[in-house]
Amino acid sequence: MALANPKISDIHRAIRPLDEAAINRIAAGEVVERPASAVKELVENALDAGAIRIEVAIAGGGRTLIRVTDDGGGIAARDLALALARHATSKIDGSDLLDIHTFGFRGEALASLAAVGRLTITSRPPGADAHAISADAGRIGPVRPAALSKGTVVELRDLFYATPARLKFLRTDRAEAQALADTVKRLAIAEPRVGFVLTDMTGGEPREVFRADAEAGDAPTALRARLARVLGSEFAKNAILIDTSREGLALTGYAALPTYSRGAAVAQHLCVNGRPVRDKLMTGALRAAYMDFLSRDRHPAAALFIDCDPHLVDVNVHPAKAEVRFRDPQAARGLIVSGLRAALSGVGHRASTTVAAETLGAFRPEPQTPRVYQMDRPAPRPVSHGFAEAGSLSARVFAPEPEAPAPEGPLGAARAQVHENYIIAQTDRGIVIVDQHAAHERLVYEKLKRQMADTGVAAQALLIPEIVELSDADAQRLLDHAEDLARLGLAVEPFGQGAIAVRETPAVLGPVDARALVLDILDELADLGASDTLQSRIEAILSRVACHGSVRSGRQMRPEEMNALLREMEATPHSGQCNHGRPTYVELRLTDIERLFGRT
Repeated sequence: MALANPKISDIHRAIRPLDEAAINRIAAGEVVERPASAVKELVENALDAGAIRIEVAIAGGGRTLIRVTDDGGGIAARDLALALARHATSKIDGSDLLDIHTFGFRGEALASLAAVGRLTITSRPPGADAHAISADAGRIGPVRPAALSKGTVVELRDLFYATPARLKFLRTDRAEAQALADTVKRLAIAEPRVGFVLTDMTGGEPREVFRADAEAGDAPTALRARLARVLGSEFAKNAILIDTSREGLALTGYAALPTYSRGAAVAQHLCVNGRPVRDKLMTGALRAAYMDFLSRDRHPAAALFIDCDPHLVDVNVHPAKAEVRFRDPQAARGLIVSGLRAALSGVGHRASTTVAAETLGAFRPEPQTPRVYQMDRPAPRPVSHGFAEAGSLSARVFAPEPEAPAPEGPLGAARAQVHENYIIAQTDRGIVIVDQHAAHERLVYEKLKRQMADTGVAAQALLIPEIVELSDADAQRLLDHAEDLARLGLAVEPFGQGAIAVRETPAVLGPVDARALVLDILDELADLGASDTLQSRIEAILSRVACHGSVRSGRQMRPEEMNALLREMEATPHSGQCNHGRPTYVELRLTDIERLFGRT
């Protein structure tokens, strides 16, 4: 039985233009999705006006009140009414939609906000009097004199009251306020030389939610200070400077050490030409750069900025301007991956400071039983003063000859092996505890990767090539990357229309389902424009080989072996974390140890 098409009406309806109010409400649905979207648009307008201090006040998660105050250039009285018209802007002349140097350029935000709420703009440009204009659900009032010392104040009340259906899709006030705060913080990271204040006025009692005063110093110094304010001082302590360029693209910013990772992608901030974006290509590249250092359930932390000629990137692909499209996406992706990997290699064996902090925290567990006072304690047992009777602690303690100086190096000189797995080394400022198996596993893994890079990935020829049926587009997409795949040991070639033949697979993978491998690679190519599937599988095998070929837990090591391991760690990049992102060593400074014993 054929079903009627619900989109086809029996009543013939004439085509007619929508009225201006309906057009503005429809447009507002694209530009302003939630209170955080409104704040983003208004703060970006303030930044475009040259503001160096921006104050945001909200109430009711932003649906009751959003007020943005700035000290920028202001809007002339004659332009206030035009500012509320759709597609009216001072930021471009329309002749070149790629030559964008400002946050805003579409001329839709203020008109959209005026269509769905109660909007008032008060502004005073230099050398002129202040004026104001109001709009209520698209009905615009006259321009009138007002009082204001400088800059602009935009006040939006009762967001979406003119479109009640949209209100039903908003989350709780707390969730909307959190999203709004995240938006302000992302803009604060993008503009470290601008001061930001976010205040929650809910209940009539002002509560400062976020403050970041304008930072001074050169660009890297100002950015590091702002990141410490927004992401925390621990991020700043454990972040490395990124500064590289190629093919007209420049990558700057900070990326955290692999041992400073997060359980979700909440500490990833990406900007293109100063504009905060949520770009799938860039986040995929960030993930790929850390692929060899983090397990799948951990996420890197970074604040990265790509700057380029505006003609090399299209920011006009989404009404909210949250997405961008690079003219050469592979160049942008390659810059992020290679730039981050080079920077991570440059830090050598360094691990994050949070490793030591977490270790010290483990020495201070919360009391699980009632406090026992001195008079309640049982009589003490006889105490042995020799190490031989301490059978519960398997330790081999030794010391170098007094005449022999300790080996120089950041990881110090080995002094003991505990439980046949942990090396205790003494440094000039404390001690280092090394997981001998995890450390050697990383060293072997890096050696195997170097060998693979030097000699290539050995391929095994299939006795009978495996034919994989694909669509014409998928087959061509895969063949476009055939040269890169061949370097990894996967040889593919065309086999008629919409099919490819797999003739060789990487030998290190052993027997492999060639069709499943090809489909996985295609999925990643379609999603990100590049694929790390094959490389990650090969590196997983190398990691497994490294695990089996490394010093095992439970093996007693001689002093010279332990010191040789320490020296090799110091000379090997990425040796501060194992193949799964866990630390290979913990450093405890003497001051921290003394604090544990109450000596400071």
